[in-house]
Amino acid sequence: MGVDPVIPSWGGMLAEGRTYLQTAWWVSVFPGLAILLTVLGLNLLGDWLRDALDPTGRTSL
Repeated sequence: MGVDPVIPSWGGMLAEGRTYLQTAWWVSVFPGLAILLTVLGLNLLGDWLRDALDPTGRTSL
């Protein structure tokens, strides 16, 4: 189950970078930041879409 090991993925990069965390921290940090920024961006986009498309939504007080 999951992605084949030969196919690059952010999760695979994080898992492989765990071994090199003491000497080459950037191997895990940059894929982790990419995941963080992607999730945060999609969450903000979803919130904006909900606010823009919900006619019964709350308005600012």
